[in-house]
Amino acid sequence: MESNCVQFLGDKTILITGAPGFLAKVLVEKILRLQPNVKKMYLLLRASDDKAAMQRLRSEVVEIDLFRVLRKDLGEENLNALVREKIVPVPGDISVHNLGLKDSDLLQRMWSEIDIIINIAATTNFDERYDIGLGINTFGALNVLNFAKKCVKAQLLLHVSTAYVCGENTGLLLEKPFKMGESLSGDKKLDINVEFELMKQKLKELEHQDCSEEEISQSMKDLGMSRAKLHGWPNTYVFTKAMGEMLIGNSRENLPLVIIRPTMITSTLAEPFPGWIEGLRTIDSVIVAYGKGRLKCFLADSNSVFDLIPADMVVNAMIATATAHSGETGIQTIYHVGSSFQNPITFGQLHENAARYFTKKPLVARNGSPIIVSKGTILPTMAQFSLYMTLRYKLPLQILRLINIIYPWSEGDKYNDLSRKLKLAMRLVELYEPYLLFKGIFDDLNTERLRKRRKENIKEMDGSFEFDPKSINWDDYIANIHIPGLITYVLKQ
Repeated sequence: MESNCVQFLGDKTILITGAPGFLAKVLVEKILRLQPNVKKMYLLLRASDDKAAMQRLRSEVVEIDLFRVLRKDLGEENLNALVREKIVPVPGDISVHNLGLKDSDLLQRMWSEIDIIINIAATTNFDERYDIGLGINTFGALNVLNFAKKCVKAQLLLHVSTAYVCGENTGLLLEKPFKMGESLSGDKKLDINVEFELMKQKLKELEHQDCSEEEISQSMKDLGMSRAKLHGWPNTYVFTKAMGEMLIGNSRENLPLVIIRPTMITSTLAEPFPGWIEGLRTIDSVIVAYGKGRLKCFLADSNSVFDLIPADMVVNAMIATATAHSGETGIQTIYHVGSSFQNPITFGQLHENAARYFTKKPLVARNGSPIIVSKGTILPTMAQFSLYMTLRYKLPLQILRLINIIYPWSEGDKYNDLSRKLKLAMRLVELYEPYLLFKGIFDDLNTERLRKRRKENIKEMDGSFEFDPKSINWDDYIANIHIPGLITYVLKQ
């Protein structure tokens, strides 16, 4: 590796999709804070026009708490000046040809200026509508690749996928690319064009049948889940992400391609400050529900490893891989960014930490009294969970109160239409089952090699680009960083 990450970012023009999503914001803040001499960042945002894109950049990125360190260091005026100088918000959509850019002058300028393309845009709903999942996660990735190929100075496409493209495979899961048309069900051939045509045909049928928007949406969700399961993936999200990897791997030609596969992304460990998070992310729904006293039994295996990784470590790995591979003609490299191989944490540990935390520092109920939590019952299989629910909770109303953990509908209609909501809640438990009972460990040999190369060749001793999970003390992180971050930034308490 010839240069360190800060030097690498200097004078670069970077396109980042997926703003103003969680990970993209952490990346943008990091670059501005550590390398204000970055030449330019084009941020692709969903917006109707330039004015709306600028408004989203302001309200959803720059003005949020994540930027408080920069705001304090630079002052409000200087931060605003830096943003005006370095960031160009671009209204667009990766599911459309040329990313939905309508301004031909802007297109030409971007194609002539951009050095690095970072694709973070995705829909992460497990049971997304099949048309939307294919549009963004599968063909959207291909659209970004095709856009990158038109960038005359392009040195790298960095694509953020997910480690869970592995489906429900167990054992040691390697950092290997998918072959085009590879199916996890083994005996089936996956043809992405056939999937696209099936989706279009189904949509056409539904529209001809004069179905309501709600009926169309549900049918498209069901189609996505059935196609995913047919080919061996547990849900539409990971299925469409896997197909996206196949398309860009197959069509990359000489453009250097790095695919980052993070595991469950959690709050920041250190930068720009510990504990920043936005929204409930995967396991956080369970932690918050437990702290609120709503969760009396868990579908989980105490010995199952939960592969958690702080957001700032993912961003550090992204920048380090871009630094390492920029300009390496024709390469495709996969990086798992997680903790299960180097420094695993089990659900049992997580449960113990949450129980200790909320026992010492209980959340406060609406009436002002502390919420008392109990240890709860951990059930390691879906069959045991269903049996427990049937025996312990006779009434649908009681079951709904319990499963409200994942789907907190509004107070006004909380217990109306019990059967529909019970069905929906159980569907959500089934969606999360593959991850609550996951039995795989993500090998990170490529990531570890990169860490070793960095330690040997570069002296970034202040830890600015740390992405070694061995440096995480899980007990300290969960109790003193992550749960307090959830309470501060998500629950706003």
